[in-house]
Amino acid sequence: MAFVSGRPAALLLPALAALLLTAGCSPKKYGAVQFHSEPEEAEVLNLRDDALLGLTPVLVVWESDNGEPQYVTVQMRKAGYLEEIASFWLNTRYESRESAQEDPQPVTIILKARK
Repeated sequence: MAFVSGRPAALLLPALAALLLTAGCSPKKYGAVQFHSEPEEAEVLNLRDDALLGLTPVLVVWESDNGEPQYVTVQMRKAGYLEEIASFWLNTRYESRESAQEDPQPVTIILKARK
């Protein structure tokens, strides 16, 4: 049995394999947006995938593999009001979801009543 610094090499191989597998992986980065609308309770839709993100006011967290800013386009809509589309860059610079939630980017949309 081979030993490295008094330990069997067989015990070090799994640790070495795990280190090699994660060496090229960058940690996830997070960014958050606090959506507001006037009036409240407008639907917020992510136009990239048509996913409903919630009703305003709503806090949404995005995850990134590389920490690069993400270009986000959302639509806000509410019955009796004209739909509004907003696009913005989201910074994904936080190490944890919780850190991103503590410092969200604010986005406020004022919806116009239908005539």
